[in-house]
Amino acid sequence: MEKNLKNVLVISFGFLLLFTAYGGLQSLQSSLNSEEGLGVASLSVLYAALIISSMFLPPILIKKLGCKWTIAGSMCCYIAFSLGNFYASWYTLIPTSVILGLGGAPLWSAKCTYLTIAGNSYAEKAGKIAKDIINQYFGVFFLIFQSSGIWGNLISSLILSQSSNKAEISEENLACCGAYDCMSDTTNTTASAGPSKSLVYTLLGIYTASGVLAVLLIVIFLDQIKSDQAETEKEIQKTPSFWSTFLATFQHLKDKRQCLLIPLTMYSGFEQGFLAGDYTKTYVTCALGIHYVGYVMICFSAVNSLCSLLFGKISQFTGRKLLFALATVTNTASIIALLLWKPHPNQRVVFFIFPALWGVSDSIWQTQTNGLYGVLFEKHTEAAFANYRLWESCGFVIAFAYSTKLQVYIKLYILLAVLVLSMVTYGVVEYLEAKNSPGTPAATKKENGGPHTQETCM
Repeated sequence: MEKNLKNVLVISFGFLLLFTAYGGLQSLQSSLNSEEGLGVASLSVLYAALIISSMFLPPILIKKLGCKWTIAGSMCCYIAFSLGNFYASWYTLIPTSVILGLGGAPLWSAKCTYLTIAGNSYAEKAGKIAKDIINQYFGVFFLIFQSSGIWGNLISSLILSQSSNKAEISEENLACCGAYDCMSDTTNTTASAGPSKSLVYTLLGIYTASGVLAVLLIVIFLDQIKSDQAETEKEIQKTPSFWSTFLATFQHLKDKRQCLLIPLTMYSGFEQGFLAGDYTKTYVTCALGIHYVGYVMICFSAVNSLCSLLFGKISQFTGRKLLFALATVTNTASIIALLLWKPHPNQRVVFFIFPALWGVSDSIWQTQTNGLYGVLFEKHTEAAFANYRLWESCGFVIAFAYSTKLQVYIKLYILLAVLVLSMVTYGVVEYLEAKNSPGTPAATKKENGGPHTQETCM
């Protein structure tokens, strides 16, 4: 096997093992650690730390440690989060969430840098186009990595379904499930939703072991890529300093289109946060039991992956407007249905319909919003995608922060309001693009030297 491809596979399976653990654990946080909202508070802190980390840590660590050891060290931050769950309290889970958040950005940056250097190295030796090789390497990575959501949730469901505490959930407890929840720890008091400590420790043990295996795989089998340090230093030299990156991110808000896309970008964080933090707890765990959370999230992950592939292919024929309209209708219908539906164990199929529909719409939000940023801000991609990560993470932080403070129906109304606002501001962006596209009177006037004023929102 070609050496660079071997390294790509090592990284891919390392990430698969690591995120099999983290993905499954994230889905369970709101149900497993529901007391005083500890689980969702930890996720909120995690994403806040990730925002800070992404602004300055990656270039510093990659320059000092190189890609291999940055990946290995960052993976240890994820293991710390798994260990913090063994004795979940405000004194263990919040600090380990900060540690994970700080390690998240360097992990992904080092992975991207390593695959890019590996692709360039092989392309130079083989006399091939570097861009094509790099795309192939990233394709292999995501093909393997994307399945982590399935394996992590499958493990949690198989382990937690062994609980001997299963019992019929009373109608009184069922009344506290759904949009008009009772704002209590019903999910912990129902017999069906309380797995024994031994099962929880078994699950956490498997997740921790999976993370440790990921680190060992990287440390033992991943090569310190040839000229890794030299190439990395070149990359870092090209990378703007923290302050210049920070300033460029916010200077990009002078572009009115970027300002108008903030609600849409934040909505991506809101809707993902609702599914992971509220739907899993107040609908699934409350009415069926915690052991069903994994199966439901597998449904979401599978549909999301398939639709991402599908919509990525058909978008060239349908255009993004039609796909955004489909996502809006699907999400709106789901939100209204969740407001009206009273979850009951006898309607088991319905519990899987909602994450399937959510997967359809989320695949559009992810693929088309990223594509939209790439098209609109082709000359300022770094600042644009920095804004994307910033505002999406802000959506996650806010969604998890108010998760324990508001009833679910209020959160659904907030979700619906943000969605409507997102589509209005997105519509304005499309209008501005149509007005300024070649061939329109306004655009022709600009091209012919007519008056033009820069639109700003800062």
